[in-house]
Amino acid sequence: MLDRTSNRWRLDEGMIEALEIGSGILGTGGGGNPYVGKLRARQALREGYTMEIMPLTDLPDDAKVVSLGGIGAPLVSHERIKEGREGLRCVRALEERLGIKVDAIACEEIGGQNSMEPLITAAMAGLPVVDCDGMGRAFPEMQMTTYSIYGHRSTPSVMCDPHGNVVIFDHAISEVWHERMARACVVAQGGASTLASAPMSGEFVKQFAIPDSYTKAISLGNAVLGARKANRDPVEAVCANEGGKVVFRGKITDLKRQLAGGFVRGEAIIQGFEAYEGDEAAVHIQNEFLIFSRNGTVEVIVPDLIVILDADSGAAITTEMLRYGQRVAVLAIPCHPLLRSPEALEVVGPKGFGFKDVVFKPMSTEQEA
Repeated sequence: MLDRTSNRWRLDEGMIEALEIGSGILGTGGGGNPYVGKLRARQALREGYTMEIMPLTDLPDDAKVVSLGGIGAPLVSHERIKEGREGLRCVRALEERLGIKVDAIACEEIGGQNSMEPLITAAMAGLPVVDCDGMGRAFPEMQMTTYSIYGHRSTPSVMCDPHGNVVIFDHAISEVWHERMARACVVAQGGASTLASAPMSGEFVKQFAIPDSYTKAISLGNAVLGARKANRDPVEAVCANEGGKVVFRGKITDLKRQLAGGFVRGEAIIQGFEAYEGDEAAVHIQNEFLIFSRNGTVEVIVPDLIVILDADSGAAITTEMLRYGQRVAVLAIPCHPLLRSPEALEVVGPKGFGFKDVVFKPMSTEQEA
């Protein structure tokens, strides 16, 4: 519901339910399992915590905004439940290190469980969450945020694990080096932790964050719920809501997936049915779905979103929940323009993932016939 004393949104359990669905779709397979995040967020609400979302335009220019999210392999975050106060410990340690008071929390990535982590942490800290994020989806590495791409230096940063360990990264010579050191640390901490980055100014966030991320994710979730209630196709509801299109329907017939270097890496092979009978698709995985190809030809690639949904329910299937025999629909959704600039494509385009021979071509938004 809308708080009548301000423009801030105050979340209830119904919104958390819609956010689980929407963030799962925007997570493109990664970001941590949103179901686990939903349970944690719902429990925080039932314990009396308040979750408020501040419109990006209401953020003061001089506000100190800390972005926060989980780091590690989604498979670990699904199997090992968080202690619960990792994010709060990160924020308090960062405040102590810098001698500041944080004014608001920003989402690192709206995809998956990482949409919930800022809400839980901010509620415990008595702070609002800004209606924005740094990706508009999920990416596997920390330098792949619009915050970093457009000039923010993430250190000093703080990483906390479920055991109570607190690690401060005082200075990194680049955002890539910050990612490397943090990734090595998260492996030592068991494969999944929480990290808060150095504060950004409100002025910077308003210019370089992906806007209205929570509004979008909740709207997307409500579109799926509405379609199910009206006995309409939820997959088509997602496409209509996001300007996306179905690029494949089929059954998973092979799945290669392994945990390596703090990432889940692999490939899903899908045999087509219905209009796609006789075709074979492949989806390349690095925490998220990065490349979709049909019959050996690349058709969709990051930073545009590749989403795998249950063909009947429209529920997002994360990388750790992919299974042999699942009947799926593969969707392509256009990314935000901030991810399509030349400087962004150096980081989140094919080159940023080591695909030097693949050229990013923005997907067409024409709907499937």
